[in-house]
Amino acid sequence: MSEAENYDLIVIGSGPGGQKAADHAAKSGLKVAIVDRERSLGGTCVHLGTIPSKTLREAALTIATLKRNSDVFDFKLKDNMEVSTLMRRLDAVLSSYSNFITNYFDHNGATRYHGRASFIDAHTVQVKKVRGEVITLTTKNVVIATGSRPRTPPNIPVDHEHILDSDSILSMIYLPRTLTVIGAGVIAAEYASIFSLLGVKVTMIDRTNRPLTFMEKELTDKFLDNFTRNGGTFIGEVTCGEVKWDGMQVRTTLSNGQELASDKMLVAQGRLANTEALNIEAFGLKLGRNGVIDVDTAYRTSTNNIYAVGDVIGPPSLASVSMEQGRRAVCDILRQSPGHAISLVPIGIYSVPELSSVGLSEEQARSLFGDNIFIGRAKFEEVARGQIAGIQDGMLKMIADPEGKKLLGVHIVAEGATDLIHVGEMAILNGNEVDMFLENIFNFPTLGEAYRIAALDIANQRAKREHDL
Repeated sequence: MSEAENYDLIVIGSGPGGQKAADHAAKSGLKVAIVDRERSLGGTCVHLGTIPSKTLREAALTIATLKRNSDVFDFKLKDNMEVSTLMRRLDAVLSSYSNFITNYFDHNGATRYHGRASFIDAHTVQVKKVRGEVITLTTKNVVIATGSRPRTPPNIPVDHEHILDSDSILSMIYLPRTLTVIGAGVIAAEYASIFSLLGVKVTMIDRTNRPLTFMEKELTDKFLDNFTRNGGTFIGEVTCGEVKWDGMQVRTTLSNGQELASDKMLVAQGRLANTEALNIEAFGLKLGRNGVIDVDTAYRTSTNNIYAVGDVIGPPSLASVSMEQGRRAVCDILRQSPGHAISLVPIGIYSVPELSSVGLSEEQARSLFGDNIFIGRAKFEEVARGQIAGIQDGMLKMIADPEGKKLLGVHIVAEGATDLIHVGEMAILNGNEVDMFLENIFNFPTLGEAYRIAALDIANQRAKREHDL
C-alpha cells in the first residue's frame, strides 16, 4: 500500500457510531478506511462494556431463577467462585460478534487499520501501527468516533486490582464477598444490582439522595427495594474522603464520618471523551467539558469536513443513539436526507430489575400542562405473565395530557422493560391516543398487557372526572 493512501472517508473508532458511519458510507459507494487502536473491532461497547456486563447479568438472572426454584433445583454458588466461570459464554460471544463486524466491513469494501490515529491537518490522518510503523492517509472527510473512558477522581487511587473502574471490574479473578460502589449512575446501578444478585454484599455510595436521579422516582424506589432485598445498601448524600488499600481490604472514609471496608471497590463516576491523542489542535478544534467535541445537528464540528459521533460528543452516550448519529453524519456527507430529526430517545438501564423510559417524565408533563395530567399505572402483579415468570415487583407508568387522550410518556421498571418500552415509543411517535391500548388485542399472557391495564386506569380516572363535573 502506498504511503499516502487517499479515501473519501476515514472513521476513527470502531464502536457503534463508527461502525454505522463506515457501514453506511461503504454501502453508498464511498472509499472508506476505519482506524482503531484495538486489534478486534467493536470498541468498548463490545469488549469492555455493554456485551460483557450484559453477559454477566444473564448469568446472575439464571442463578436467581435456580434459587427461586429451590424446590426443584438443589443449587448453591461455589465458594471462591471465579468471575470467568460466570461468564463462560463471553469469549464465544465476543469472538463471534467481532468476527461478524470484521467480515461485514471486509464484505462492504472498507479498509481496516490497526493503530493509533492522529491528525496532521483536517484532511490528513497519521496512523501509528503497533510495531511503530507510521502511515499517512488523506481524506475528504473524517468521522471521529473514539468513544470514552472512565473518569478517575483524583482522591481515589484506582489500581485495577483492588480499586477498579468500569473497564477493569470484570478482570477480577474471584467474586468478592463485599464490594463498595462509588457512584449511582447507570454503570454503578447496573453493576451494583448484578453483583448483589450474585450474593455479593454491595454498598453503593453517592452525593445524591437516590440512584438514577434522572429517572422517575417511582421507578428508582422499586429498584432500591429490589436492591435492598438482595442484601444491597445505598448511602446517599455523602462524598468520599480517603480511599486506600491497606493490604487486606479497601477502606473508605465518608464525609459523614462513616468508615467502610470491602474486598473490592468499583469507581463509576462518569466518563471522559477519548480526544487527547487525536491532535485535533492541528486544525483549531476546541474541546468542551470532559473533552467532548461540540457538533451541530448534522454532527459536523466547527471544521466543515470533520464530524464526531457517540460518547465523544457527550450525552446521552447510548449505543443505539451513537449508531443513528453515525448514519446521520454520513447522510450529511452524501447530501442525503437522514429523515425526520431525532425527537424521541428511549432510555434503557440494564440493572436488576431493568428500568426504561421514553417521552415526558411526570415532572416535565406537569411543568407543561399543569397538575391536571392523567397518570395510569399497571403493577406487574396484576399481569398473568408477571405471576408466571416471577416478575411481580414491576410497574408500568403511563402519562397522558389533561384530556386523558394524548400519550406523553411511558416509564417501566421490570425485567423486560427495555423491550416493552418500544411499544410506548411507537405509540408516541405515531400520535396514538391512550384508548388505542383499549381498542386493540394483546396476546395473553404477556407483559404487554400492562399497557392495557395502565390505559384502563387512565380511562377510569377520565370517566370519574367527567362524572364529577
